[in-house]
Amino acid sequence: MNAPHRAGPAGPLPPSSKERVMGLFHRSHEPEAPKPQRYQMREKLLSIGDDSWIENESGDKVFKVNGKAMRLRSTFILQDPNGNELAKIQERKLSVRDKMHIECGATSATVHKAMLGIRHRFTIDPDNGENLHAHGNFVSHEYEIERDGETVATISKKWFRVRDTYGVQIGAGENPAFLLAITVCVDEMSRG
Repeated sequence: MNAPHRAGPAGPLPPSSKERVMGLFHRSHEPEAPKPQRYQMREKLLSIGDDSWIENESGDKVFKVNGKAMRLRSTFILQDPNGNELAKIQERKLSVRDKMHIECGATSATVHKAMLGIRHRFTIDPDNGENLHAHGNFVSHEYEIERDGETVATISKKWFRVRDTYGVQIGAGENPAFLLAITVCVDEMSRG
């Protein structure tokens, strides 16, 4: 629908606000919302003493998982491509229940594994902020991580057709290093 052409003493008048909204003059000045980020991970990514890469959906190596053997526990370090430590993941061998601990910048969190019948469920308990919960099919890498009922990450094998590979889609505004560290914990604890 074209706005009627109006003329004034110096030529056409600027369109009214109603015409701007309805016509070609409407341009949103709001910035585009950030898009979710998608990463590619390998199944059984972690083995003590091995290093593995996490790639973005373009195939660029963006995070390195460095597996180290410590005396009493397994330790994995999530690094950027330059080798800077972003997160440390440690298995709690001496605890009664299955747990892993994450240190990611100023945030520390414990990932707890719980059994419900034949199904597993994971709770992520950060020292600051709300708990997160992971639910779904962990063995098949088809699950979600939620905070207060909202999905912050989706894990699926559907996005990549490479054998033994699955994808992690992280919501806009979330900390990818922290959520990838959680995914590393869930992967490790689901195999045990």
